[in-house]
Amino acid sequence: MTDFPENLKYTKDHEWLKKLDDGNFLVGITHHAQDSLGDVTFVELPEIGSSFMENDVFGVVESVKAASDLFMPIEGEVVECNEELNDSPEKVNQDPYGDGWMIKISSKNISDMDKLMDSQTYQSEVG
Repeated sequence: MTDFPENLKYTKDHEWLKKLDDGNFLVGITHHAQDSLGDVTFVELPEIGSSFMENDVFGVVESVKAASDLFMPIEGEVVECNEELNDSPEKVNQDPYGDGWMIKISSKNISDMDKLMDSQTYQSEVG
């Protein structure tokens, strides 16, 4: 697994965004974020149908070290939450870019993606 998949966009707050074939987007936290947090013990996600503006807090991830807000990478409406994280929050640590995804959103503001970092830029941000 690469720590910086090239098919994703990244935020300065360490969230990632992946455009899906159906036009929706997956959102999660980066390998760097989960590594910094340590063992994730709880993930609080929004209700389906909730709408958020770019940079709004949409949830919280808690670990043995700290609690951290989750920030929406682009404006969107939540169409699905990763319910598996309720029982298995460790999936965020084990597979942050796969089974550890957090929410699926729909967005009409696709151009917001242009403000996000590509893999190389994000990698240089976090060293």
